[in-house]
Amino acid sequence: MNTETDFTKGPIVGPLLIFSLPILLALFLQALYGAVDLLVVGKYATAADVSGVAVGSQIMMTVTNLISSFAMGTTILLGQKIGEGDRESGGKIIGTSAVTFFLVGAALTALVPLLAGALARAMNAPPEAFAETKRYIAVCGGGSVMIVAYNVLGSVMRGAGDSKTPLITVAVASACNIAGDLLLIAVLGMGAAGAAIATVASQTVSVTVSFFILRRRKLPFRLSREHLRIEPDILRRIAKFGLPIAAQDLLVGLSFLVILAIVNKLGLIASAGVGVAEKVCGFIMLAPAAFMQSMSAYVAQNHGAGRRDRAVRGLKIAIGLSTLFGVLMFYAAYFHGDLLCGIFANEHDVITAGYDYLRAYAIDCLFTCFLFCFIGFYNGLGHTGFVMAQGVGAAFLIRIPVAYYMSVTAGRLFYIGLSVPCSTIVQIAACFAFYAHIKRRELSGASALD
Repeated sequence: MNTETDFTKGPIVGPLLIFSLPILLALFLQALYGAVDLLVVGKYATAADVSGVAVGSQIMMTVTNLISSFAMGTTILLGQKIGEGDRESGGKIIGTSAVTFFLVGAALTALVPLLAGALARAMNAPPEAFAETKRYIAVCGGGSVMIVAYNVLGSVMRGAGDSKTPLITVAVASACNIAGDLLLIAVLGMGAAGAAIATVASQTVSVTVSFFILRRRKLPFRLSREHLRIEPDILRRIAKFGLPIAAQDLLVGLSFLVILAIVNKLGLIASAGVGVAEKVCGFIMLAPAAFMQSMSAYVAQNHGAGRRDRAVRGLKIAIGLSTLFGVLMFYAAYFHGDLLCGIFANEHDVITAGYDYLRAYAIDCLFTCFLFCFIGFYNGLGHTGFVMAQGVGAAFLIRIPVAYYMSVTAGRLFYIGLSVPCSTIVQIAACFAFYAHIKRRELSGASALD
């Protein structure tokens, strides 16, 4: 069965929505995948376990985002080659990616467990939750090779215009993770360690299912064992696109870890509350994230086919659609965030702290619909250097300084959380300025999208 989507011709809204919906559902299940850990721990374990899972999962999320961002280089290059009609290069691109990321995954599997204690200390994990945090990081780190494999497979399929296969695999992983959490935490009382074991086991099942599906699916390119080697030229091109995105996500992720470390100094309740709020944020940011991934694949194909006008029209449509979701998420988080936080925690103080932080994130929902679509647009064009610069600049020049200042002067989680929408506004301004720059290049005779 051929499940690829050709974005270079025909209507825009329908195919874009059809492609985005499986991504949105996959992201929802992936967020649920991580949230279930905290949900079950919050209901059946202690505040120390909640803090351990919250801090540990934030670190592992940073590692996962780093890998998936680097793998975006594969999505972009593969999409551009399909847009150009060069489908013979597909096998080489996938083979190079598979070998490269396997080596990366193996290195992380060996190193992260050894660094678990140092990472927990660097995050200022509360003393009551230090052991749980270290244990969670060590177990999840030991399964890094499976986390890498899952993200690379998803990037390959999205680059080929297939958003359905990643949905199937994450659905399998989510089901396995829920079953594992209930068994290991609710029944066996293993706390944070049980959550980590369930996560690694479910990722392993998901990767196995992914390979099973891909072996029986018709692909838009030829793939054989001879392609499983590193082609230096292809690796350089993947790195050209992927490394700036990965560097941005790593440094931006580190900025959020710094904020969490700042919050951890306020005590166990604040740490657990922000951990709960971050899980809720994982859901309320799903729609912008789905449109960002969709735009990367959509724009990459149109850029490869020379359809520059179509790429810009797609950006405008994606922003409009994403804005509708952003307004709904703002309302839910700002006015009913206590109910949302209550899903993941029982203790009143933890819920109150989480809601206070979440209200600031709700404001950010009104801006990310613009930012994430722009990021997907520029990624698809290959302007990943700009994406890195605006993300890192805002993180370290705006987000961290504002968070630190608010923690010292106000000491309230809402004001610390305002650092996020403040940095987003600056990033949006940078995106509009860069768009004006490439339009000026177009008027002067240079390619608008080069």
